[in-house]
Amino acid sequence: MSGVEIERKFLVHKQSNWKSLAHNCTHIRQGYFNAVNTVRVRIRDDKGYLTIKGPSRNGGLSRYEFEKEITLEEADNLMLLCAPGVIDKHRYLIDYEGHTFEVDEFHGDNDGLVMAEVELGSENETFSVPPFLGREVTGDRRFYNSHMRQNPFKLWKDTLPEEYR
Repeated sequence: MSGVEIERKFLVHKQSNWKSLAHNCTHIRQGYFNAVNTVRVRIRDDKGYLTIKGPSRNGGLSRYEFEKEITLEEADNLMLLCAPGVIDKHRYLIDYEGHTFEVDEFHGDNDGLVMAEVELGSENETFSVPPFLGREVTGDRRFYNSHMRQNPFKLWKDTLPEEYR
């Protein structure tokens, strides 16, 4: 897959009942390479992926993304070459009024953080906001997975209201 990725990111209210709405859950581990652009290897359950993302545009709303499925063995070997700081999370899929929201529950040094993102067909596409979504964090670099591997949530979680940590 390649093309422009258009997405919006949100924090998730901790006290909401979002898990009961999920129709799918997968475990994801991803590592990052030291590069000018974002280059990552991801292991999602029993599949591997190599992804390259270009710089963010329009306040973090869109950017070019190239993704290719690779073998699990290739992904395991590439993980060994990644910079320190693996992202570990469970991803839940929730369908809501015509859109699928990907809710990530982070573990390890990012434990306590729950974020949702929705991919859109255009930057102006509208969508209904489900009740479990909180503050929008689109474009806030602190919430980029590639940033959190070096600056994990545990170091700055106290900057957020209690309902998000």
